[in-house]
Amino acid sequence: MKNTVLSIWRFYVDGFRGMTLGRTLWFIILLKLFIMFAILRVFFFPNFLNSAATDGDKEGYVSNELIERAIGDPPPSISD
Repeated sequence: MKNTVLSIWRFYVDGFRGMTLGRTLWFIILLKLFIMFAILRVFFFPNFLNSAATDGDKEGYVSNELIERAIGDPPPSISD
């Protein structure tokens, strides 16, 4: 088992060592992931749970938000 895992590891290390264009593409992919999850998260995904609920009321806040979002606004009636 250990020998198999070691041979697979060596196979991938040797493959990545031989790449030239692939190394650049992997760097671009990792840079994009870092930008999406580390930088954009700060500006576009604020932490509503910490800002709207106290320490002991987080469960109630989450359940209330889920129920309100599931119900949403009722559709306008035809007679209006």
